[in-house]
Amino acid sequence: MKHILLITSLFCATVLTAVAQQAPASHSFSLADAIKYAHEHQDSVKNAQLDVQSAEYKVKETIGTGLPQINGSATFQDFIKPPVSVGPNFLSGGPIDPKARLITFPFGPIKYNNTYSLTLNQLLFSGTFIVGLQAVKTFKELSFRSLSRSKIESSVNVTKAYYQVLVSGEQVKLLDANIEQLKQQFDQTSQRNKQGFVEKIDVDRLDVQYNNLLTNRENVVRSLTLYNQMLKFQMGMPIEEELVLTDKLADLKLDAQVGQNTVDTSFYRNRIEYKLLETNITLNQLDVKSRKAEFLPSLGLNAGLAGVFQENQTKYLYDNIYYNSYFGLSLNVPIFSGGQRVARLRQSQINVLKAKNDLSNAANGFKLQANAANLTYLNSLQSLNNQKRSRALAQEVLRVSKIKYEQGVGSSIEVTQAQTELETADNQYIEALYNALLSKVDADKAYARIN
Repeated sequence: MKHILLITSLFCATVLTAVAQQAPASHSFSLADAIKYAHEHQDSVKNAQLDVQSAEYKVKETIGTGLPQINGSATFQDFIKPPVSVGPNFLSGGPIDPKARLITFPFGPIKYNNTYSLTLNQLLFSGTFIVGLQAVKTFKELSFRSLSRSKIESSVNVTKAYYQVLVSGEQVKLLDANIEQLKQQFDQTSQRNKQGFVEKIDVDRLDVQYNNLLTNRENVVRSLTLYNQMLKFQMGMPIEEELVLTDKLADLKLDAQVGQNTVDTSFYRNRIEYKLLETNITLNQLDVKSRKAEFLPSLGLNAGLAGVFQENQTKYLYDNIYYNSYFGLSLNVPIFSGGQRVARLRQSQINVLKAKNDLSNAANGFKLQANAANLTYLNSLQSLNNQKRSRALAQEVLRVSKIKYEQGVGSSIEVTQAQTELETADNQYIEALYNALLSKVDADKAYARIN
């Protein structure tokens, strides 16, 4: 009996462990937690981080071109037929006839040749190399700013998706409240119908409304599941994992303090897009410096050491080694290239002018974008406040209509219409709330408040 209990316990423990391993992970995240998770797991951000690492290696690669370059080589040759030289016959002892037929001379009796060499090249001066070092550092800065842009875009997408889930959850709550009060009204009306105080058609009207509300709620719940999955997708989280949102709509502050007159008018300089364009100008200016450096000479040091084994028989091949070495400098002075260098320089200078024009146009565009985002946000706030008042008014109309109907001075049609108007007001309130939240995110992004 003890053995059976022991086996059963082990089996249950194994099953529970397997179930625990297969159960999807569960997360409870605030909006800040969700954004932090996205910055660590979202693929676009991870790729931008890899670009930063790649830029760091690019810097090392460029620095490496200015360090000593050492190469080694080894060759082995077995001359099946030794090479020969061709020339006039000077071995005859007589005068050389320039018109006489040429003869061949053996290049040497050496059959086997084994060579080992080591070469060194060191760049001493190159204008393009110096400018290249500056360029790769700027390129690294560009990769960091691209990473910042990816994080900002990820933050915006996650925030909007997070708000979508919160608003949909609020919509479910409103539908639940309407369903609950409509169910009470339906029960009361059914009871009064049984007592002969109201007609059957009044009950049927409420029944239709009640079923429509249930259908709407089911649709919203299904959409809420999809919105939750979309949020996890924006975060880079596996959609099969469970995600619970801890932030509440009541905690979100919607106010009108996003106007341009409340911030520094040079806010656009903090936009990551503006900084990227500034970096692009720097890169183009460095390209101009690189083109100018092509007119300068370059100086390099080179040295080599070689050892040669030569013999006609392999058994004697490695008895003796013959060394040779050299040391030298190489100077390259550009003189004339058919105007190519000048043409390349002019093209680079034009690219700088174009990049500056793009920056000026972008600054103007960012101001316009911010003004438009601010206007949209203010309009959405006004619409939200209006919808709040409309919803409160619709609730009051429904309350009064129900009282009048219960006292016999109103009709069931008035109650049904009031209920329909409340449902419409709820839907319009939800839409206005979501638009206000989205427009706030867009305004924060336009004013460079999302870092």
